[in-house]
Amino acid sequence: DPSDDEALRRRKVSANRILGLLKAALNHAFAEEKVASDAAWRRVKPFKSVNKSRASYLSFAECKRLINSAEPEFRLLVRGALESGARYGHLTTLRVKDFNPDAGTLHVRPTARHGKQGEGYHIILSRDGRAFFEGITAGRARVAYIFTHTTQNGVREWRKSEQQLPMRAACKRAKIDPPVGFHQLRHTWASHAVMAGMPLPVVARNLGHVDTRMVERHYGHLAPSYSADAVREHAPRFKVDEPNNVRAVR
Repeated sequence: DPSDDEALRRRKVSANRILGLLKAALNHAFAEEKVASDAAWRRVKPFKSVNKSRASYLSFAECKRLINSAEPEFRLLVRGALESGARYGHLTTLRVKDFNPDAGTLHVRPTARHGKQGEGYHIILSRDGRAFFEGITAGRARVAYIFTHTTQNGVREWRKSEQQLPMRAACKRAKIDPPVGFHQLRHTWASHAVMAGMPLPVVARNLGHVDTRMVERHYGHLAPSYSADAVREHAPRFKVDEPNNVRAVR
């Protein structure tokens, strides 16, 4: 979506990553004397200042307005994103069997189209999230898609980019200005989790990251107490007991 600044930023990040891989291969070719000069690709520069996401998020009041303003079938998808923090591409591939009501978890399976995690991962749901997924999966076939919508050809799963138009419409009705993209629902889950005191490693694991680097980069500023508490708990303490006659002047 060209109007989604966050989507454009992510594309530039991907372009930078691919450029780095390409340059590494070309530099190897140059080092092995397969080409006479490396001047051609040395002049190609990556996009600047795109690695840090703005990680904008909705307030609880905005989330409630968005849910109430969305069309019924899309409303379930929005609620699913807010309760799980999952990506759109992963939500739309979830089947009933991927929800474990006993453990209160979602199993996000890797897919060729959306898979960034080689073995998949599990999302631990809150009590509200668990109740929500119990309600929308009760009595349904295990192989059925959890989130579906009605089209001219019948009821089927949500597909690539089909969230964009209903998301814009819901933001407009909910008076969310500027409007947000669907991915901001993932940022919303993570941001509120961090601000509520959830440890960053737990947030990272629930989002499917292999470590905390992405979470620290995008959400670390929302948890100032996390760093402060860690420093005060684990920093070295030099038990120097020397007389000190200096007193602060009030």
